[in-house]
Amino acid sequence: MYKLFKKQFQDLTDNQILSLSIDTLEEDIRLYDEYSSHFLINYPETSKMFKKMSVLKNKNRQQLIELHKKKFGETLSITNQKNISNYFKRKPKWFVVKNSIEKVRNEIIEMESISSQFYNSFAKKSKNIEIRNLLIDLALMSREQKDNAKLILLNAHKLQSAKDEVTKDKRQFILTWVQPGLAGLMDGSVSTLAPIFATAFATKDSHTTLLVGLAASIGAGISMGFTEAVHDDGLISGRGSPVKRGFASGIMTTIGGLGHALPYLITDFYVATVIAMFFVLVELWAIAWIQAKYMKIKFTKAVFQVVFGGSLVLAAGILIGGG
Repeated sequence: MYKLFKKQFQDLTDNQILSLSIDTLEEDIRLYDEYSSHFLINYPETSKMFKKMSVLKNKNRQQLIELHKKKFGETLSITNQKNISNYFKRKPKWFVVKNSIEKVRNEIIEMESISSQFYNSFAKKSKNIEIRNLLIDLALMSREQKDNAKLILLNAHKLQSAKDEVTKDKRQFILTWVQPGLAGLMDGSVSTLAPIFATAFATKDSHTTLLVGLAASIGAGISMGFTEAVHDDGLISGRGSPVKRGFASGIMTTIGGLGHALPYLITDFYVATVIAMFFVLVELWAIAWIQAKYMKIKFTKAVFQVVFGGSLVLAAGILIGGG
């Protein structure tokens, strides 16, 4: 029922459109200030970028307020953004700041691009000359801000301190997510090979093998996750949140084990075993790929190390189970 009371942007008057644009600018200023504050301590150069955009946005806001005073007086025609069904929406702060610093910086360009495209598209559709001119002016203002954002980014990219922030951010991502996740995937994929395949070849029963596989995978995931979370709080090592590292390690450990345990949902033991061995190869390839991409280890070297170690564990499991 609530949606029935929502307005369409094209149904607004020029007074309402101008008031809504002022409200949107104020919301953008608030967002830019929050981004600036969020990155102030760890990424000061990135913080400065958002502060500069906030200042520029505020100048635009003053221009629109003066325009509104001339055309409609001192009182704004308040129209809540949420009540306009087809008005553009900004991404929530939590969604933006979770990205890499490079992506976060590019958000200032994306925000202005969305505004410009929106106003421009409705200007072309409007038959009212006053509204059409107003929308074109708003689109031009957003394009100007987009150009300003590009210049701010360009100037920042020339600074060594700004480059160092990107390097720092990538390093932090590796320390907090990649390393614990990779260790978990390796542990889950390799350490569970022996008990799963030993059980498989000892019993030749899919159901029993599945139960052992589930127990080994989930148990290893809980153990690795808990160990990663409690052995280092990250304050001295700088490896980041122990909770994040614990989740990364625990989840990837479980996934690594489940990859070659779940095929035993198939009742035919031999079919399940062939599929499980295929998944082992996929897991080992994934480990080698992650090592090559993030840890800068040569892919051929990573493949040899992982396949060699995995093969030894797999062979031990088969020999013990088939003995």
